[in-house]
Amino acid sequence: MSELSTSELRRLDLTLLLVFLGLVRHRKALDVAAELGLTQSAISQSLKRLRDIFGDELFLRRPHGMEPTATALALEAPVAAAVDALRGALGAARDFDAATATGLVRIAALDAEQAVLIPPLAARLRQLAPGLTLSVLPLGRGAAMDALSEGRADLVLGFVWELPEMVSGKTIYEESFLVAGRPEALPKAPDISIDAYCAADHVLISPGGDLRGVVDDQLEAMGRSRRVILGLPAFLPALAAAAESGALVTLPARVARAFAAGFGLVTAEPPIPVRRFPVSVFWHRRNETDPRTTWIRQQILGVSITH
Repeated sequence: MSELSTSELRRLDLTLLLVFLGLVRHRKALDVAAELGLTQSAISQSLKRLRDIFGDELFLRRPHGMEPTATALALEAPVAAAVDALRGALGAARDFDAATATGLVRIAALDAEQAVLIPPLAARLRQLAPGLTLSVLPLGRGAAMDALSEGRADLVLGFVWELPEMVSGKTIYEESFLVAGRPEALPKAPDISIDAYCAADHVLISPGGDLRGVVDDQLEAMGRSRRVILGLPAFLPALAAAAESGALVTLPARVARAFAAGFGLVTAEPPIPVRRFPVSVFWHRRNETDPRTTWIRQQILGVSITH
């Protein structure tokens, strides 16, 4: 038998291969039909197609059943290996063994989620999936969504008000804000009056370099204002700056609770209402049922509960 051409390979399908292996094993079309849930007519049609593709009778009718030809016997091992390989590949696609998994997990996140979620996630992966390597991409909303679409990121952490059509998400937690400052800057912590808040100097966190944020919009609506003396793109440097300068910094509550004390700062509730926002994990819909992506999402949800 000569090597099959591409056009001949295209005529093969899994059902044909299963019929072939069934006939080799059972030698009776009726038994193969029962095993595969097919009619005897379907088995006959499949055998006809197999004979045409391979250019051989493959099975000869005998009183005791179907006798494989030499070609059929020669094909048995490679066909069985091909079917087993496909079964294994499909099984691997439906299953994920964290303990033996290897590879790179790429998560897009800005500094708040990097500080709060990534360290415990990395610790959990080290314990449960030591063969996985975690890489964090410092991307904002639009760039992060592009990275998902282009396959450069597996997951995104953060908040996005309007999701692209092909992206799914699940809220991890609702985030609020706290004010952090040196004890002398917040002498009545955990309280601060709006007058004291507006009279203080402020550090503003702004990845885009702006010196105005949602707090300033809220103050303006109330006929008030504050003085921003420094804009920084990340939260931990902002905490360090507040500790050094004596200014106040208004930041996500989870970041403040986790790190303010380490900078010698205390916290207070903002004296104005600041809109809460959802922190979510996002993934592309092509990975909706991918077992590895699903497992990692579960780990992120797990660490969000404990941190």
